[in-house]
Amino acid sequence: MIAVTAAVLISGLAAPSYAQQTATNPNAPPSSEGGSRFARSRERQARAPKPPSAEEVQAGAQAVLTATNTNCQMTESKLLGQSAAKESLYEVSCATGPGYLLLTSTPPQATDCMVLASSAEQARARDPNADVGSQCTLPANDNAMAVFTAFAQEAGLTCTVDEGRIIGAKPGGAVVYEIGCAGVDGAQINKSGAGWEVVDCLELASAGSTCRFTTPQEQAATVKAMLVGSDAASCDVTQVRYMGKNANGAFYEAACNGADGLIARVNTENAVQQVYPCETASQIGGGCKLTTTPPAATPNS
Repeated sequence: MIAVTAAVLISGLAAPSYAQQTATNPNAPPSSEGGSRFARSRERQARAPKPPSAEEVQAGAQAVLTATNTNCQMTESKLLGQSAAKESLYEVSCATGPGYLLLTSTPPQATDCMVLASSAEQARARDPNADVGSQCTLPANDNAMAVFTAFAQEAGLTCTVDEGRIIGAKPGGAVVYEIGCAGVDGAQINKSGAGWEVVDCLELASAGSTCRFTTPQEQAATVKAMLVGSDAASCDVTQVRYMGKNANGAFYEAACNGADGLIARVNTENAVQQVYPCETASQIGGGCKLTTTPPAATPNS
C-alpha cells in the first residue's frame, strides 16, 4: 500500500496567527494605566504581520506548482499555515483532476489530495486515533468519483464507473487506482510516461490478486458479452477464468449453465476468433478447469 510521507512532513504546520485588533473608545478619558495599555496594544499591532492578500496566496501557491511541475489549472487557493521554519502550506483545487497540498519546503512539495485521503483512511483503519496530518478541506477537492471517472475514460475504459480507490504505487511513484464498473469487469489503472496502463480484474485474478469492486457475476457478464455473435453465443456463462495470452490473442474459459464449457480466443478488441469446446481443448493452456469433462467413451470389449 502507499506510504505517503507528505502527510507526516506537513502535520506540524499551524494555522497562521495574526495579532487581534483591539477595539478602543476614542472618547474615553485618558488614564495612566489605560494609556499604557493602549500604547502597548498599538505597539503589538504595529509589529503584527499583515495577512497576505488573495493575490499573494495565489502567487505563492502557483510558485510551488511551477517548481514541482504539477499539472494543475488552479481554480482556488488557500493558505493553511506556516511552520516555525517559515515554510508555508497551501491547498489548491484544480480545474480537472485532484487538488493538492503545497509546501514551500526545500525542495518544494506537491501532494495529491486523494493520496493524502487514502493514506489517512489506511492509518485510521489501523488506529482510529492516528494523527493523519494535514488534509484537504476545500469543497472542490471532495471530488474523488469525478476524478476516478475521468481517469478511467483517459485510460480507455468504456464502462460506467461506480467505485474507485487508490491501492498502491508503482516503482517511481505512479499511483495505481482500482476502478469498479457497473455490471462488468473492473480494472487497475496507472499512468506511466507512455500513457495509461490497464490490467483487467479477470487478468489480475489469474495471478492471485483480487479486485474489491468487481464481482464474479460482473466478470461472467463481461465474457458473455464477448461471446455474442460467435459460435458460443448460446452459452449461459456462470463462471469465467482468464488463461493468458500469446501472439494469437487472449484466452478465456467459460462454464456454461446446463451445457458443455468452452475456451474462447479473442483479439485485442475482445472479438472472438475461435471457440474450443472443453472436451477437445485439453491441449490449450492445460485445458478446462471450470468444467468437468467426462472421459471419452470406450468401445465394449
